[in-house]
Amino acid sequence: MNNTRKPWKNWVLFLASLAVVFLLGLLVSSITERKMEAKFAYTPQANINELEPRNEVWGENFPREFQSYYKTADTTFRSKYNGNANIDMLEVDPRLVVLWAGYGFAKDYNQGRGHVYAIDDVRNTLRTGGPTGPDDGPMPSTCWTCKSPDVPRLINEIGVDDYYKGKWASKGEQIVNPIGCANCHDEKSMNLTITQPALIEAFERQGKDITEASHNDMRSLVCAQCHVEYYFNKNLPEKEGIPYLVFPWDDGQTVEDMERYYDKVGHVDWVHAISKAPMLKAQHPGYEVYKMGIHGKRGVSCSDCHMPYKTEGGQKFTDHHIQSPLNNVANSCQVCHREEKDELVKNVFDNQDRIIGNRDQLEKLLVRAHVEAGKCWELGATEAQMKEILQGIRYGQWRWDYAAASHGGSFHAPVELGRVVGTGIDITQETRIKLAKLLMELGFKGEVPYPDIETKEAAQKYIGLDMEQLKTEKATFKKELLPKWEAAAKEREATY
Repeated sequence: MNNTRKPWKNWVLFLASLAVVFLLGLLVSSITERKMEAKFAYTPQANINELEPRNEVWGENFPREFQSYYKTADTTFRSKYNGNANIDMLEVDPRLVVLWAGYGFAKDYNQGRGHVYAIDDVRNTLRTGGPTGPDDGPMPSTCWTCKSPDVPRLINEIGVDDYYKGKWASKGEQIVNPIGCANCHDEKSMNLTITQPALIEAFERQGKDITEASHNDMRSLVCAQCHVEYYFNKNLPEKEGIPYLVFPWDDGQTVEDMERYYDKVGHVDWVHAISKAPMLKAQHPGYEVYKMGIHGKRGVSCSDCHMPYKTEGGQKFTDHHIQSPLNNVANSCQVCHREEKDELVKNVFDNQDRIIGNRDQLEKLLVRAHVEAGKCWELGATEAQMKEILQGIRYGQWRWDYAAASHGGSFHAPVELGRVVGTGIDITQETRIKLAKLLMELGFKGEVPYPDIETKEAAQKYIGLDMEQLKTEKATFKKELLPKWEAAAKEREATY
């Protein structure tokens, strides 16, 4: 048998060996490059001070996260219902003006933009008024709490009680950096951390220790520092008169649990200007509603959908472009769901259509209830005659607002929100039956006319708002006080 290898086979073997060595070399080179890139990317380039409020300083050590965070400045996304642009919601739905008559939201309510705009938006809204001096303005300092990493810094410096004291404008020169790194991360370990005293205190009142929360729980709890229902309690023992920030979770987190809590402590956000009902204003109970939905029950965190992982240059990191999952379906929804993008988006819109359709119906009923209650007072109704009616308006609108303000709730927990809106309709319809009977007792025949509120301007005029005066005050604030705040902030940052 001839075992002599033919020359051409030797050449094939030689060339194949060269190719394998070359490819292995490329692999080793790529691995080495990625390791060096990772070392460079995560080797601290700057010393981060305790509770450092400037996101730019954190960005020197974490450029990918920092760059993705500043994508929250993009306001081009538009979904079927709203998006991230600066939309005037009172123009979109003038009925809101009547529902909030006598409250700041009737003056101005714009859709929230990305986190990078937090300071600009709270400065510009008419709800914070137009202060003419350092301690003037209608809102308390507590209103800054969810807007800036300067807040935990300031609380650490002066204490939580002194931070909550005073008017909104009194802290204006101190709070200048938009929501960012120090709100959620420890500057040494980079671990997720809670900087919001109200959340820690809410856990403590329920006999829980928030420091025992798992990492996965923390990926939602850092969001729960702000995306929750809350109120300002001025009657806490030893803190009398301080508008202390409190989460009303002592009896649970359902709409009925928090309503029961508010009734027990006698909390009223404002008295309605038309109906005189003692009202509750839901803030944004996003976390509470999320916990009741299928994703919350299955341990899917807020970050999984709103801040999914992404890869750049071989590096995996959390995308800090906090946004709607509908603008990032591939990295959020399709990590778990295998359906096509169009089908997934359609599922969301179908749920939103159903919830919002009923919610709009509840809105119309509530407008009528407020107007009819106002007519009863005009005809001489007594407080005894109106007591149950006003309580019904309070409960019906609380359910409407709970559903409306829990942004994303139609996705997070559509079954629960459908139930909440449905009970709101029942309560409000029963209240209007009582109103109809009382109107007859007071000698009124026929139907109380529905107000002409087709535009925001018409609705604001109907409830008696002098918008020109408000706009003048805000213009004065921007001209006189805002430059002083900005100058003081620059002087302070120069000392860091």
